[in-house]
Amino acid sequence: MTTVSVEKKLFEELLDSKLAVISEKINKILAKWNYNSVELFLTHAADGTIEEAESDAISMTNLVDKRDELYKIKTNLA
Repeated sequence: MTTVSVEKKLFEELLDSKLAVISEKINKILAKWNYNSVELFLTHAADGTIEEAESDAISMTNLVDKRDELYKIKTNLA
C-alpha cells in the first residue's frame, strides 16, 4: 500500500464528501421503500415484511458499515 501525505483539512473535506455521498445513497434507498429508519428498513427486509428488498438491504448494510468506519476515522482525527 502506498502512503501519501495530505493536509488534515483536505483529508477532512474528502471524508465529508464521501460521507455525504454515502448518506445520499442511504436516503435514496429509504425513500424508495418509504422508510425513515435504517434499522426498521433492515428489520422489515430481513423478516419479509417488505418483499424483494434483499438487494437494497445488502447495499444498505454495506453503506452503513462504510459510513460508521468513516465516522470513526473522522473522530480519531480530532
